[in-house]
Amino acid sequence: MSNVVNCPTCGAKAKMREKDGQVTYVGLTDEEKSKKISQLKKAMNKFKEKARSLEIQLERLQDKEH
Repeated sequence: MSNVVNCPTCGAKAKMREKDGQVTYVGLTDEEKSKKISQLKKAMNKFKEKARSLEIQLERLQDKEH
């Protein structure tokens, strides 16, 4: 994952890169932001599905005990 920081020149979000001791800042595009948001939404939905599945399993185990 890229190292995202605030650009010291303009204050916008930028990817910081260091090569041969020289630090450069590359501005983030809307396309990059949208792609990352989509990735995070997919990951969150997978997590929610897994959590729901575990909740159902827990309910079943608790029902068996009673």
